[in-house]
Amino acid sequence: MNKSELVDAIAAKAEITKKEADAVLSAVIDAIMEAVSEGEKVTLVGFGTFEARQRQAREGRNPSTGKPIKIPATTVPAFSAGKSFKEKVAPAKEEKKATKSTSKKK
Repeated sequence: MNKSELVDAIAAKAEITKKEADAVLSAVIDAIMEAVSEGEKVTLVGFGTFEARQRQAREGRNPSTGKPIKIPATTVPAFSAGKSFKEKVAPAKEEKKATKSTSKKK
């Protein structure tokens, strides 16, 4: 799903115009990026958490020559999925077992 398709889905669910949905989505994305870039954590309960994480300096290898190179420390954006999101993507094992046992019957 790309941004255009997401805007369409938001507009349909919220019963607003695509233009309004695009404005809202853009505002949400901008607000999240701004907060994370300032070192804040953005938590959307049930969905997940956006935050900035520090990566330490480390030694890597140039894949073409095999020579060691130094990779500097950096800050990267990170997302951790919330419990509801994780369960939606990967249902609990008991649910999977029930689904598998019924699907094997012919």
